[in-house]
Amino acid sequence: MNHSDYEKFREGIAGVYGFYDKDISDFAFDLWWNALNRYDLKAIIQAFNRHVVNPEAGKWLPKPADIVKMLEGSTLDSAMAAWTVVDKTLREKGTYIDVVFDDPIIHRVIHDMGGWVKFGEKNEDEWPFVAKEFQTRYQSFKSRNEIPDHPGVLVGIANAHNRREGHELEPYLMIGNVEKCKAIVEKKDSKPMIQFTKAAHALDSFTKQLAAYK
Repeated sequence: MNHSDYEKFREGIAGVYGFYDKDISDFAFDLWWNALNRYDLKAIIQAFNRHVVNPEAGKWLPKPADIVKMLEGSTLDSAMAAWTVVDKTLREKGTYIDVVFDDPIIHRVIHDMGGWVKFGEKNEDEWPFVAKEFQTRYQSFKSRNEIPDHPGVLVGIANAHNRREGHELEPYLMIGNVEKCKAIVEKKDSKPMIQFTKAAHALDSFTKQLAAYK
C-alpha cells in the first residue's frame, strides 16, 4: 500500500471490527498498518473476505498474524505457479534460445540467480534447491506489489554466442500472454537494474553542482 491507501485501510479495518461488534483503538490500528502496509490493498481485502467466510476461524476477530498468513500463502501459490512454468519451459525448450515470460518477476529472479543459461547448467540433484531459491526470491518480490526492474529478454546460448561474434540474432520465444510478453520486452531499456558511475565523472559532476551554489 501507499499513503493514498491509508484512509481506505483505516475505514476497512474499522468496518471489520464493527462486523465483530468491536471498536478499534489508535494503538491497534497502528499495529495493523505496520503489519500490512507492505501488501497490496486489494490482496488485503481478499484476505479479510476469506477469513470472514471461514467456518472456523471466521467466528473470531482476526489478528494481524492471521491475515499475514493468508497473504503469504497467496504469494507462495504464485511462486509455485511461476516455478511450474519455468520448469516446464526449461525441460521442453532448453536454454539454447532466448525466452520471454509474461511475468516480469520471473525475469528478475532468473537474472538474479545467474541468468537463463545458468539454469540449464544445473543437474537433477541441484534442481530442488534451485526451485526453493526461485520460489523464495519470487515471494519476496511478489509481496512488495511492484514491478521490479528486469531484463526484457532472457538470453539463451545461441544469441549469447551470436552477440559475441557479431552475427544476426535468433528470434526469442514468448511464453504465456503475448501482449504481456511484448510489454516486458519494451520495458528493458527503462533503466538499468544496477547503475555504475566512474568516480572521476561523479566527482566532476559534484564539483559543477557545488560551483553553482557559490
